Amino acid sequence: MPHLRLALAQGFPGLAGTGNPGRMDGTAWFIEEPSMLTYRDALRAIFQRTDYERQGQPPYKERVYRLDRTRELLQQLGDPHEAYPSVHIAGTKGKGSTMAMIDAVLRAAGYRTGMYSSPHLHTFRERIRIGAELIPEEDVARMIEGMLPILESRPDVTVFEIITALAMRYYADRQVDFGVFEVGMGGRLDATNVLRPVVSVITSISLDHISVLGDTIEAIAREKAGIIKSEIPVVTAPQRPEAMQVIRDTCASHDAPLTVAGLDWCWRFEGSDLSGQSLTVYTPGNEDAAEFPALWIPLLGAHQLENACTAVAAIDVLQRSGVSIGRDAVRRGLAKVRWPGRMEVLGQAPLVVVDGAHNPYSVRRLLEALREYLSYRRIILIFGAGHTHNPEGQLALLLPAVDVTYVTQAKHAKATPAADLKLMADGLGHQAIAVGSVGEALKQGLHQATEDDLVLVTGSLFVVAEAREAWAEFKGLPPLPSDPPGVY
Repeated sequence: MPHLRLALAQGFPGLAGTGNPGRMDGTAWFIEEPSMLTYRDALRAIFQRTDYERQGQPPYKERVYRLDRTRELLQQLGDPHEAYPSVHIAGTKGKGSTMAMIDAVLRAAGYRTGMYSSPHLHTFRERIRIGAELIPEEDVARMIEGMLPILESRPDVTVFEIITALAMRYYADRQVDFGVFEVGMGGRLDATNVLRPVVSVITSISLDHISVLGDTIEAIAREKAGIIKSEIPVVTAPQRPEAMQVIRDTCASHDAPLTVAGLDWCWRFEGSDLSGQSLTVYTPGNEDAAEFPALWIPLLGAHQLENACTAVAAIDVLQRSGVSIGRDAVRRGLAKVRWPGRMEVLGQAPLVVVDGAHNPYSVRRLLEALREYLSYRRIILIFGAGHTHNPEGQLALLLPAVDVTYVTQAKHAKATPAADLKLMADGLGHQAIAVGSVGEALKQGLHQATEDDLVLVTGSLFVVAEAREAWAEFKGLPPLPSDPPGVY
């Protein structure tokens, strides 16, 4: 198998036929016997720790987000992240979609992949996948039970560090061929930055988490570029000039070869319908004899064309590193990629679209995509946002573009109260109706809509998740996967 040759070349003994690293006594960390913990117990054991996703985020400093803490934890777990080659993806927008595309192509090429993402829409288990399968509840319980003695001796380890270590250990025990890892926040000090990947990928950079990462594009780009490592190839999406300069300078100082989507690989839009869109991806000079003509992706928006080109560029780097990936695998993988909650069409007549845009830049791209890809008479907006994601800035862009606005709040600790969002709308000179729950706001929006309207749910992935759950209930669809209440 090609992955064995790659593993041997890069020093991944766990893939070279000697077994993945396990406990110090040589046994695997994965416990096959039934766990004494329940899935609920396991989640409580994780989320009782410091959780920067749901609590206030301190300054992005080494004394708080300490990578050595993650390294020490992983060392106690047998350094599982060294057992398989990996792809590491940072960025403000598009990193999840790009990760899903790369993962889908690797799977289409015959590789067993572990994909690590955050946050989740409906269940914690979405964060840790092997192939298309979410980690089973019983495996979460077994893995955490095996890790408990170490965790009890390390009270300073955070929620995200535990989840990252759990995923890395799980992938080693399940002997994946590749790990595809999405950065949680930033990059330089993110727990995933212990990886030494085959390729590092940076998607579109914009202002987000400004109270933590910095309030300029350059400052945020420096944090994202922190995943760049000595002599490891880098692929970047098109960037604003100030972000691109930071990436170029960081690559130069680390002797890291740089590939730029939009420059070294280009794309051409070929057409779309409500189920997806087609694009051609090519290198300069090969416009008429493209390497990847008429690819199909079941994701809408011009930003997804950019993400697809970035993913193809990363796949090309993997190929040049010795990974066997045929062109047909690229075609089949991209055609099967699924990444819910990103300009996702839930229904027609009226159109119902959910999108996790959560900063002004992504809202601007969303509004462009709606105009370019969809036809509708009015937009009925369902909006909710976290207080750390500049909700007033998002509303300033959305309100002039929509006809009716409902503001609401997700069941999340960082959700901005609906009453506060209404005050922001009032201050911007627009009327908004405050509704206490996402499901009720969606119900009222649908009642207001006619067949040629668009009901748009956006502002936060947490709002999108609750809208998807409410939609399934309204339509009598099978319930979406969920976690026990009160565990976060």
